[in-house]
Amino acid sequence: MHEPSRPSRRAFLRFLAGSPLWSLLGVPACMRPEPGGGDGPGGLLASPDDAINVLDFQAMARAVLPPAHYGYLATGVDGDETLRANREGFTRFDLRPRRLVDVSTIDMSVELLGERWDTPIVLAPVGSQRAFHAEGELAVARAADARGHHQILSTVTTTSVEDVNAVRRRPVWYQLYPTSSWDVTQALIRRAEGAGCRALVLTVDLPVGSNRETLERFIRRDTRDCTQCHDAAPPSDDPMSFPTGWLERKPMFSGLDMSHVLFDTPAMTWDFISRLKDTTDMRVLVKGIVRGDDAQRCVQSGADGVIVSNHGGRANAGGRSTIESLPEVVDALRGRIPVLVDSGFRRGSDILKAMALGADAVCIGRPYLWGLAAFGQQGVERVLDILRAELRIAMQLHGVPRLGAIDRSFVAAG
Repeated sequence: MHEPSRPSRRAFLRFLAGSPLWSLLGVPACMRPEPGGGDGPGGLLASPDDAINVLDFQAMARAVLPPAHYGYLATGVDGDETLRANREGFTRFDLRPRRLVDVSTIDMSVELLGERWDTPIVLAPVGSQRAFHAEGELAVARAADARGHHQILSTVTTTSVEDVNAVRRRPVWYQLYPTSSWDVTQALIRRAEGAGCRALVLTVDLPVGSNRETLERFIRRDTRDCTQCHDAAPPSDDPMSFPTGWLERKPMFSGLDMSHVLFDTPAMTWDFISRLKDTTDMRVLVKGIVRGDDAQRCVQSGADGVIVSNHGGRANAGGRSTIESLPEVVDALRGRIPVLVDSGFRRGSDILKAMALGADAVCIGRPYLWGLAAFGQQGVERVLDILRAELRIAMQLHGVPRLGAIDRSFVAAG
């Protein structure tokens, strides 16, 4: 039997990834193969330069990461409905190219809160990045800086905001998970402000924990002694508080009294945004908005921007993609404050669709972490290079010489 040709192998992988058999077998979305894959042993990449698209890095990440760490990165909630929806949503919008436009020069730059950036691609906040590579957030920061991309740093970063900003020419925005303690929350804000951060990104779509079944399945497959890094149980006198020492090991919580402090904030309301505005001179963006009426409340509460987000499908099982939520939010805001969007972006054409629907920038999460896990800083740089190249080609083929010239006439309902 002869060896199948490379194109036929790739075609087979694409067929396999989209096969309805996976659903019939009950296999979670993140445990199925995706289109793509490298050409090294076992289909893995030999170097970052071998990647054809960003999905090629996913197989590498799964191969090199411990099951629990990969599961944390891959999981959605419940049956991963929203995780799937974030990708499927892009198929509901078609691009309408404009012909005979001079696209010999392409301008991908955007302005966000008074700062100009080379591209609209922002690195979204993801916690605990040293779980994916020894250099974690520092490797990501160096890659983002080398390629001229903006970056948002997670509250639960495994590298301090001071150290991250030290390796960048321009400071990150700091993402804020508020805690049940206002004193702790204020301490986080003061550190971010003192480190030079110009914006605070308040995450509002995870007031309580979510049901991450896929993560639990991966944890059960992990044979390591995870208690070396993670405490097995919370303090016996308060079962709702953090496991002893877990947050204290995160640099942003070092030296803070975290006893009886909860990460859950079910009582948080719109007044919290005003409270933040009264506390800091940093701009305040609200992350996790998917409705037009909530977007209007953001403006009324003094927010300086919003991020349309469903937490990458990790917060709720509503089943609606962010790309489908984006037009409603844009229409409600009418250009009064910037609109960013995240969740499910894998292609330059995905980014172009979001910009045509009114986004000011797009945040990516999993793709750059696949690159980080696979090859560290070089992997992140290659992911960014691929997305930039795809966006440039998409702009040229659709008659868009600069992102400021795109509007909804370039998209149609699919």
